[in-house]
Amino acid sequence: MDGPGDDSTQGVGLQLPERVLAEMVAHCLASFPDEGCGLLAGDPAEASAVRCYPTRNAAGSARLYTVDPLDHLRADRDAEASGLSILGVFHSHTHTDPYPSPTDVAQAPDPTWHYVLVSLRDEVPSVRSYRIVRGEVTEEPVELVG
Repeated sequence: MDGPGDDSTQGVGLQLPERVLAEMVAHCLASFPDEGCGLLAGDPAEASAVRCYPTRNAAGSARLYTVDPLDHLRADRDAEASGLSILGVFHSHTHTDPYPSPTDVAQAPDPTWHYVLVSLRDEVPSVRSYRIVRGEVTEEPVELVG
């Protein structure tokens, strides 16, 4: 449902290459027992994440994540140099479902971003993507592409 001030890609979903998915999950597993986190870059008009930037969790916590500011700057500069934009963030939940916590919602920095969660609760990690606009969480489809 679009309206004034809404992002035009709201509800379209996220295209995610299988290699980007694998990089995200591997980084989250390597960060365990802390939450892993990172940034996704691509073409916002296409809602396609073509690059994964694993980052340090500056919070150093199993319950919270903070993308390291220097890692964020490096990712932003690299993406821009490649003609891409940061279009989302990913992080893991070490013991819970892949759904944004109240803290995740409160800290969502950009209503145009895709918020991807990787749950490590079960033997096989599960991944979901959301849009968070003015505190409202909406799950969006994730389309895996070659």
